[in-house]
Amino acid sequence: MQNTVSGAPADSGVIYRERLSPSLWFLVAAAVCGPMAALVLAPFDATVALIGGAVVGVGVVWLLIAGSPTVAVRGGEFVAGRAHIDAHLLGEPEILTGDDARIARGRELDPRAWHIVRGGIDGVLRIPVLDEDDPTPVWIVSTRTPDRLAAAIRRAQVTPRTPRR
Repeated sequence: MQNTVSGAPADSGVIYRERLSPSLWFLVAAAVCGPMAALVLAPFDATVALIGGAVVGVGVVWLLIAGSPTVAVRGGEFVAGRAHIDAHLLGEPEILTGDDARIARGRELDPRAWHIVRGGIDGVLRIPVLDEDDPTPVWIVSTRTPDRLAAAIRRAQVTPRTPRR
């Protein structure tokens, strides 16, 4: 689910927010855990099997959605999962799609990089870290709308003293 906040209150400071939830096909495949649990419980009682299967199916889908990381730009910070960094410490975001994104997620992935990579999401943003004291040289982040996320990061990098037009 991707939400770009444009009409947010001024005090919230949220410019961009996206939840990297699994694709619909992955959620449907995960829901198959319910019937499998029902088959396991069927020898005991049909009612228990139906209730147990429904609980397992809904529970697995809920866990996948609730456990999905969030990518956001708010209050001058870039947040990817549980990590956050001041936008002024980031370089120019690089938008990667297709084969370039696949290579960036694969053989070119620096083990020191902070990465939030999700299968089924094609777009990737590679953002260099300009802070010399930071051991993380680059952030690699999956996103469904890399152009919007890059624009939000650029907007957060503008100093707050710049007058609005």
